Amino acid sequence: MTSPTLGVALITRNAARRLPECLRALAFADRIAVLDSGSDDDTVAIARAHGAQVETSPDWPGFGIQKNRAVALLDTDWVLLIDADEVVTPELAASIRAVLAQPVHEVYALNRLSSFCGHWMRHAGWFPDWIPRLFRCGVARFSDDLVHERLIFDGAVGRLDGLLMHYSYEDHADVLRKLDAYSTAGAQQRFAQGQRGGLGKAVLRGGWAFMRTYFIKRGFLDGAAGFQVAMFNAETVYYRFLKLGGMKRSRESTETTPATLR
Repeated sequence: MTSPTLGVALITRNAARRLPECLRALAFADRIAVLDSGSDDDTVAIARAHGAQVETSPDWPGFGIQKNRAVALLDTDWVLLIDADEVVTPELAASIRAVLAQPVHEVYALNRLSSFCGHWMRHAGWFPDWIPRLFRCGVARFSDDLVHERLIFDGAVGRLDGLLMHYSYEDHADVLRKLDAYSTAGAQQRFAQGQRGGLGKAVLRGGWAFMRTYFIKRGFLDGAAGFQVAMFNAETVYYRFLKLGGMKRSRESTETTPATLR
């Protein structure tokens, strides 16, 4: 019997900073497929230099759909979905090889350890962080969400040994950029679902996000980084519902404005 093949799928955009380290750690895979959405740095060149199949996407449909597109580029027995700012540790790589040799489940979760501006977060709801990412081809797909997509599948999930190192926020400029992007995507997603926003909801939800992260999830145990993460979560939620309220007002204004005045 031949060994099952493993393909790795990545979606990228201007990911040159961490991509070389990410791809070097994936040398144990049979194939790597990268779906890029308009990078203007060295992302594509780096991916090809590491032997990856690179395709480009002219549009951006959201994280869920884009990840499904990347998975569709593979014809391997198993698929591992990795983000370009994530690095598989040697222990995790060994665990993946072991379960592929004798799989018990069809979906496996990886334990992700994320950093925030150079600090590895052990609390604040960030760790442990078990995320289903390894699955037999055809048994799972990602939800179509614009952001915070999830893997959809049936059956039990196995767990792998080792850590997936996630360089999620490199510096404070990265934090601000992602705060704006994630709050906008979250607002758009909720707007499409018919949800309501506004200042009052923004303040209440944002305040609860801080309390939950810093106190209930014990973010204070991560020191200054824990406080910053709590503030980041609070601001992301605050602006998500503030933007959602603005989207509703904009639609109502458009609907009530005579067509001749538009």
